[in-house]
Amino acid sequence: MLSACPGRPDSHPARVRETVAEPRKLIVVSNRGPVTYARENGELVARRGGGGLVTALRGLVAHHDVTWIASAISEDDRALAAESGGEAVDETLANGSAFRLRLVAHDDPAYDWFYNVVSNPMLWFLQHYLWELAYTPSLDIALQNAWDEGYARVNEGFADAVVEELELEPGAAVFFHDYHLYLAPRFVRERVPDALLAHFVHIPWPQPDYWHVLPDPIRRDIHQGLLANDAIGFHTHRWKLNFLRAASDLAGADCNFAESTAEYDGRRALATVHPISIDPAEFEELARSEAVLAAERELVARRPERLIVRVDRTDPSKNIVRGFRAFELYLDAHPEVHGMVGMLALLDPSRQDIPEYSEYLAAIQREARRVNDRFQQSSWTPIELSIEDNFPAALAAYKQFDVLLVNAIFDGMNLVSKEAPLLNERDGVLVLSENAGSYEELGGWAVDVNPFDVAGQAEALHHALSMPAADRRARLEAIRAHVREHDVAAWVEGQLADLDRCAGNALLRD
Repeated sequence: MLSACPGRPDSHPARVRETVAEPRKLIVVSNRGPVTYARENGELVARRGGGGLVTALRGLVAHHDVTWIASAISEDDRALAAESGGEAVDETLANGSAFRLRLVAHDDPAYDWFYNVVSNPMLWFLQHYLWELAYTPSLDIALQNAWDEGYARVNEGFADAVVEELELEPGAAVFFHDYHLYLAPRFVRERVPDALLAHFVHIPWPQPDYWHVLPDPIRRDIHQGLLANDAIGFHTHRWKLNFLRAASDLAGADCNFAESTAEYDGRRALATVHPISIDPAEFEELARSEAVLAAERELVARRPERLIVRVDRTDPSKNIVRGFRAFELYLDAHPEVHGMVGMLALLDPSRQDIPEYSEYLAAIQREARRVNDRFQQSSWTPIELSIEDNFPAALAAYKQFDVLLVNAIFDGMNLVSKEAPLLNERDGVLVLSENAGSYEELGGWAVDVNPFDVAGQAEALHHALSMPAADRRARLEAIRAHVREHDVAAWVEGQLADLDRCAGNALLRD
C-alpha cells in the first residue's frame, strides 16, 4: 500500500512561536551540529556552532525532545565521539534548552571525499548552475571513487546512527537537512520501513537536463534517496517543481503536479514549499548592541554620501565579480556621482580549501583593485573590500545602506535580502537577482536584475539610487512587514505541520 501525505546569524538561537504543535520526539540530522567542541584547561567545552541552518533549527530544541545527529568535524568533536562510544550525550544550549547530541566520526579520507569532492564543489556547483560545461567538469574514476568511498559511506554512517536512535525511540520523526545527506533517507527506509522521514533541501533544485552532468547511477541514487522520504521541503515553488520533474524524468517516479506528490517504489512522497526566514526580534536586539553601534559609528564616519552594500560569502554563486563590473559600468555612465557613491563589500571567506573557491576569492580581489585603480581619487575609493567574518560590521552596514545589491547567480534563499531591509534606517532599496529564492517573496518590492546582465545591473543601481523617497520607503516597509509576518518561526511550524500530516497517515504506510 502507498504511503500518503496529502497535499544566519551564527550568534543567537531562533525563536519559535508559542503556537507550535505539541512537543514530539525528533531526530534532526545535519552535517554541522548546533555546537562544536574545544578544549579549555584540558576540558572539552561546547561552543555554539555556526551557520544559518543550525541557527534556524535551534528553535526546535526549545520546544521538542530533540536528538541531533551531526558530523564530528573538529579533532575535539572526534574526541568527544570517542569518549562517548559514539552514543548521544546530553547537551544544553546557551538559552538553557536541553537536547541529546550524537556526533558521527567519519574516516578522514571518506569525509574529505564526501565534503571536498562531492558535496562541495560537485553538488553545490551543479545545483547552482556553476559549471562551465564546455570545459568542466570532466568526470572520471576519481569521482566514482569519491561517491562510493566518500559520499555514500558518510551517508551510511549517518543512517546507522539514525537507525540506532530509532531503536531507542521508535516513534520519533527524522528530519534530514540539505545536500550532504541525499542518500541517508533510503538507507534508513530499507532498514526501518515505517519510519517517518522528512528532508529539507536548502539550495536550488536544477532542471532535469542539468542533472545529466552526473553519471546516470549517481543522479538516480540522489533522486531515489530523496523519494524515500515522506515529505521533501524546498524554499520556492520553482525548486519544488524542478524536483518533481526530475524525479519523473530521472527516477521514473509517477508525479502528480497538482497535488505535489511523487509515487515511487510503493510509496508516495509529498513535496512542499516553506521559505526559510529570520527572527526579527533577535535581529533588532542585536542591531542595538554595543558591538554593532560601534561598527556603525565607524562606518558613518567614513561613508560616502550614497552607499551601495553587499554582504556575502566569497562563493562563486554569489556573483561578486559581475557585481563589481556592474558598479564600474555605473560609474562610467555617471561621472557626476564620482566621489559621492561608494560600494562596501563585506565578504566572509568561504571554503578556501577547495581550489574553485580560493581562485574565485583571488578574482574578487583582482576585480576590486582594477575598478579602484581606474576611478580612485585622493579622498574616494569606489569599492571598499573587507574579507573577514565580521557580523557586527554586517549589521551596521544593513542599517546604513542606500542600495543593497543581491545579484546571486542562483541562491536557495538568500537571507541577507531579508535581514538587511529589516534593520535599514535610510529607506534603502533592494536590488535582487531573479534567481535568488527570496525573489519569489520579495521581488514585487525590489528592483529585479538578471544576474548575467552586467549592463542591466548597472542600470538597476542607477534606478535604485535615483528612486523617489516615497517609493523607496514604501518598498522597504512592505519587505519589513512580510519578513515580520513570515519569520523563522513560521518556517519551523511549516516543517512540523508536514510531519503532522505524514504522521496522520501512519496507517497507510507499509
